[in-house]
Amino acid sequence: VRQLRVGRTQTTVCFWLQAVRFEEVLRAQDMMVQTIFTPFFLDIRFTDLDDLPQADWIVNDPELPPGEKQPRMIALYEPLAEHVATAVRAGKRPVSVAGDCCAAIGMLAGLQRAGVDPNLIWFDAHGDFNTWETTPSGFLGGMPLAMIVGRGEQMMPEGVSLKTLPEWRVTLTDGRDLDALEAEAVAESAVNHLALVTDLAHTPLPEGPLWIHFDADVVNPLEAPAMSYPAEGGPSTSVLGEVFQYLASSGQVAGVSVSLWNPQLDAVGSTRKAVLNLLQLLLD
Repeated sequence: VRQLRVGRTQTTVCFWLQAVRFEEVLRAQDMMVQTIFTPFFLDIRFTDLDDLPQADWIVNDPELPPGEKQPRMIALYEPLAEHVATAVRAGKRPVSVAGDCCAAIGMLAGLQRAGVDPNLIWFDAHGDFNTWETTPSGFLGGMPLAMIVGRGEQMMPEGVSLKTLPEWRVTLTDGRDLDALEAEAVAESAVNHLALVTDLAHTPLPEGPLWIHFDADVVNPLEAPAMSYPAEGGPSTSVLGEVFQYLASSGQVAGVSVSLWNPQLDAVGSTRKAVLNLLQLLLD
C-alpha cells in the first residue's frame, strides 16, 4: 500500500485488506459483539424499551431535525452507519437493534463503509419489498428491502451513501404475508425467496460474509404475540432457533440487524424473552 501514490486507489486497497482481515476473524469465530440500539419506530422515538440496553451497548439516539419523515430517518441512520463501521474496523460483529426494518439501511451502509460486502438473509413474515407503486397502505416500513436492492425511491439509501445490493445476493425467507403486487415483484425478481426457514438448511450458503436481518414478526405469533403487524403461521421458536444455530455454526455471520416487537403489547414479557433468546442463538 505504501507504494501506491493515488489516494483513491490506496483507499480501495486498504478497504480490501481490512475486509480480508475481518473475514479471517470471522473464520476464527472469536469476534466480540457490539450492539447498537436505535430506540425509534421510523422517526418516532419510543421509551418503552429504555431498560433494554446493556452497559456495553451503544444507544443511537440523535436529535432529529424537524421536517419530513425520510430526511429525519437519514439523520438517524447516518450515525447508525458510523457506529456499525466503527465496530467492524475494531474487529467486532455489529448487531443493530431497532424498532423497524428501515434501520437495515443504516446497517448495510455501515458494513459497506468498513469494506464488508455481505450476502443478505432476510427473516420476515412480510416482504418489505413494496414501492410507492405497489404498496396498498403507503407504509414506509414495508419498503426497506426493495430500497436496498435499488427498487423504488432511493432517498434514504442515497442519504447514507448505500451501494445497491444485487438482488441475487438476497434471500428472503418466510415472507408468508405479501401484498398482491409485492408478491409479483418478489416472484419476478432475482431475490431467492424461501417460503420455509428450514429450507435454508438444505440450501448451500453463499461464500463470504453473511448479514442476517431478523424481523421478530417472523416468529409464530402463538409464541411471540406482541407484534404490530402479526401474520398467522410461521416458524416456532424451536425451529427458528435450529436455523439460527446452523447459520451461527457457519462462521460467516458478519452482522445482525433486528426489528423488535411492540413493547406496549408485551405486558408479561414473553415476546421479549423469545426474541432475545433467538438472537443469542444467532450470535453464539
